[in-house]
Amino acid sequence: MAEATAHRLTTELAVGGMTCAACVNRVERRLARLGDVNAVVNLATGLATVDHPATVAPGTLVETIERAGYTARPRAPEPAATGEDTGTGEDAPDGERAAERHRLLVTAALAVPVVVLSMVPAWQFRNWQWLCFVLTAPVVTWSAWPLHRRALRGLRHGTATMDTLVSLGVAAAFSWSAYALFLGGAGDPGMVMPMTLWPADGHEDAHLYLEAAVAVPLFVLTGRHLEGRARRRTGADLRALAARTVKEVTLRENGDERRVPLELLRPGDEFVVRPGERVATDGVVVSGGSALDLSLVTGESAPVDVGPEQAVVGGAVNGGGRLTVRATAVGADTRLAGIGRLVARAQADKARAQRVADVVAGHFVPAVLAVAVTVLGFWLGAGAGPGAAATAAVAVLVVACPCALGLATPTALLAATGRGARLGVLVSGARALEALRRVDTVVLDKTGTLTTGAMTVTGVTAVPGGIGAEAAIRLAAAVERDSEHPIGRALTAHARRGRDGGPLPAVTGFHATPGSGVRGTVEGRRVEVARPDGPLPAPLADALETAEAAAHTAVLLRVDGAAQALFAVGDVLRPGSYRAVDRLRRLGVEPVLATGDREAAALAAAAALRITETHAGLTPEDKAALVGRLRAAGRRVAMIGDGVNDAAALARADLGIAMGGGTDVAIGAADVTLVRADIEAVADAVALSRRTLATIRANLGWAFAYNAVTVPLAAIGWLNPMVAAAAMSASSLLVVANSLRLSSWEPGRGRPAPARGGRRAGARR
Repeated sequence: MAEATAHRLTTELAVGGMTCAACVNRVERRLARLGDVNAVVNLATGLATVDHPATVAPGTLVETIERAGYTARPRAPEPAATGEDTGTGEDAPDGERAAERHRLLVTAALAVPVVVLSMVPAWQFRNWQWLCFVLTAPVVTWSAWPLHRRALRGLRHGTATMDTLVSLGVAAAFSWSAYALFLGGAGDPGMVMPMTLWPADGHEDAHLYLEAAVAVPLFVLTGRHLEGRARRRTGADLRALAARTVKEVTLRENGDERRVPLELLRPGDEFVVRPGERVATDGVVVSGGSALDLSLVTGESAPVDVGPEQAVVGGAVNGGGRLTVRATAVGADTRLAGIGRLVARAQADKARAQRVADVVAGHFVPAVLAVAVTVLGFWLGAGAGPGAAATAAVAVLVVACPCALGLATPTALLAATGRGARLGVLVSGARALEALRRVDTVVLDKTGTLTTGAMTVTGVTAVPGGIGAEAAIRLAAAVERDSEHPIGRALTAHARRGRDGGPLPAVTGFHATPGSGVRGTVEGRRVEVARPDGPLPAPLADALETAEAAAHTAVLLRVDGAAQALFAVGDVLRPGSYRAVDRLRRLGVEPVLATGDREAAALAAAAALRITETHAGLTPEDKAALVGRLRAAGRRVAMIGDGVNDAAALARADLGIAMGGGTDVAIGAADVTLVRADIEAVADAVALSRRTLATIRANLGWAFAYNAVTVPLAAIGWLNPMVAAAAMSASSLLVVANSLRLSSWEPGRGRPAPARGGRRAGARR
């Protein structure tokens, strides 16, 4: 898959044959030699994301990777757009996985008797060692052949990987055992070998290491099998998103309905969604009404009611009535496909610590080979027997494991970004996670971010003894029905919700006065909806004062010249805004309100949310300048917005966070996108980023500590090669298992954070 940008291309390649972080580093370095080529290779997904000039053909990239000793092919088209399994770049087909399982089972059947006989002297019958030799030979050759093949391929290209270490270790253990059997006296019929988990003292040339020769391939194959299963689990959330697309759709043409493949659906076509079915693609409801389950698209658990002229998202489940939908986007242009792309690209990114680990791993394997040769020479020079010297060298080769280094970040990112997508939080990559974790100030836009972004009737006050509130809203909505003013639309929508979408009375003699209001005749009455002026009855005067204090717009209803009701209309706070701001404070993040709205509206919203720093009446340039001043003061700033006017501030902040329902410009300038229309997702994103970075640090800490401890132990002869092989496999499994915990992470309520050096809120404007 290639994507062009200003004479440059971004190409994704599926890379095969990588086994450790050293492989990742080698592929990245080989591609970088092409000149002006930047590559990010992900061990967990087997994908290489390459940014390169248009003059460098994708075929050249494939050839470069193949010359480095690996396989490569262009990645298939966007999975989320086609509905197919996302998979990973190196995910083996079912047939290959079945062959791997078969190889593992045969290896276990051959290896277990060898290990048991070698470690339990009481069961060592006459000529037992020759039976073990016969059972070991196919394990060392056939079972370990994939390891040998990759090691030989690396040597042909002048490289060394983890497979090189394992292959040399297995060959050395088997070769020494064969020498001991045929030339060293270990082939005597009555030979008995004592049980030990430690290396032999080395003065007995008759000592065998057949158990190490079979245990190393067994543990490596077992570890990679379990590791592969775990890595596939980390991508389960993304595959679940891709699975939301349907294969067939009921197309409606000229009143007829027929089932067709999804690929035949085009923008503008109408399709039917029956109860229980998934919405095939993004569109607008033409007829019908229902409640949609959007939990796997936005993370919201509550069903969303939809009706005519309302937008629907592909992948949502129709929980009720029959819908007819007009498609507005298909294939790669759908919202679900966009989510899949964002998550997949985020999983290809690397944390800063992982980039350092990859560089270290690039020099790790040659260093281990040098250490093994040095250990062999040292023990032989110190007077130890050939057996002990060879055992120590084999243990060094086998125990060294750069796999855990390569898996530390990508497995955590796979799990975290997939889990974030299901929670309605899309993170662009590891760099965004790192920035999100360090944020201590969040600049919040008001309209569309903290508020719904639409005018809503917030209060209805009727004159006692008059027509009543229900009749008042019905008459006001009837006369406002033909108005395009936001206040008129709000009154109409409020009345229709109260009447379950039923028809409103007809209006005649409609007239609109710009800046004043509208009037008309409804059911024989003269109805006027306008700004309040002149004296009002006491209840309406009190309601007017309350509306103005909340920075809401007040409109007065007069019927036949008499004031009957007053409506308060305004942009109300989202239900989750209160919890979101409180949780951000508990996480140690200070909220700052920045809006282009008037000061009264800004102060009212800030007071409701207990935000102490407020900036009102800002232009887009003012918002960007505010972000710059906060950063200059030493704060790490995240900006949250949804409109074109927020794009400059989003780009200037340490981290930009866009509301998923906002403009494409705002989303394009952001590092994090909130798919669900719930500002509380911001707190979820901060908490998830901190947990993810903590998991990555723990993974890398374990990977480095493991090698720092086990390699010296093997060098001084304190590790049996069989134990070393088990430890090597366990280290990779531990890293993957630790990352998998992120897949089931649930947002908490946060805990009060320690004070940040006595920082005070900025001045109120």
